[in-house]
Amino acid sequence: MKLQQLRYIVEVVNNDLNVSLTSEKLYTSQPGISKQIKLLEDELGVQIFTRVGKHLSEVTPVGEKIIALAREILNKSNDIKIIAKEFSQPNQGSLTITTTYTQARYALPVVIRQFMQQYPNITLHMEQGSSPQCISQAQTGQSELAIVTDISQLSDDMIALPCYHWNQAVIVMKDHPLAKSSLITIEELSKFPLVSYDFSNDGSDLNQAFLRARQSPNIVFSTTDAELIKTYVKLGVGVGIVAKMAVSNTSDDDFVVLNAGHIFPYSTTYIVFARSLFLRSYMYDFIQQFSPHLHRQTIDKLMLCENNIEVLAMFNGVKLPVY
Repeated sequence: MKLQQLRYIVEVVNNDLNVSLTSEKLYTSQPGISKQIKLLEDELGVQIFTRVGKHLSEVTPVGEKIIALAREILNKSNDIKIIAKEFSQPNQGSLTITTTYTQARYALPVVIRQFMQQYPNITLHMEQGSSPQCISQAQTGQSELAIVTDISQLSDDMIALPCYHWNQAVIVMKDHPLAKSSLITIEELSKFPLVSYDFSNDGSDLNQAFLRARQSPNIVFSTTDAELIKTYVKLGVGVGIVAKMAVSNTSDDDFVVLNAGHIFPYSTTYIVFARSLFLRSYMYDFIQQFSPHLHRQTIDKLMLCENNIEVLAMFNGVKLPVY
């Protein structure tokens, strides 16, 4: 059994059993991959994949278990290289972060600038997506860290560290009827067209707030981009509901910003990563720069928790920053 064979079966699964595509991504030949998979199956005495003609059609039940273990072995073999680099090249390497638009645009710029100044030889990559997409990439090793708000679909092979809370704000133009309201209600909001984040998820905090009040929101435009929300509010399309951190006291002085903390519950931003991830020193530093209460010793202690319920319980009574 060779590591190369394990890598082939894992990558074939990652590429939806498409051997041709796998060979292109691994810069090798299709017959070579097929031959190595067959040699591994012969050695083990079981079929990892079922076939229709010459094509792989699905993973067998025993194949599922073998591939899961193969992923662990490949991750551990990669950890050996990372551990060696931690000692031979402590300030060199790479860090890939996946995050949502709001975090990338408003929460991360200062932290990333500080991190890059401290670690000029670390190659930093950042990609955007929805919370589930970001978590999936961290789970499959496409990124080391995911910075997200929604962890409702998080499995226990991932760990979520709470960083801070943030509130929604309602924004209107100065001549809008709500502009003079000292304390808006959800019933008032229901009377106006709304421009906000995606309401399509029935479990979203925004949606749940309207459901609890037995009101129906009139969403006329939704997007993940807070700047677009502000643009359409300026055009008179509707009342904006946006993350409070996305509104600037200087550049957004066209708006009247109304507190919505009493209407919508605060959201929490988390840093998520795979429990199997070997955290290099510069990764610990990035996490603490983003969230100062997450010291290295704290992170190591949290990683000993068996599940994320235990992790979150460790923060009972801890006052996180609110933005």
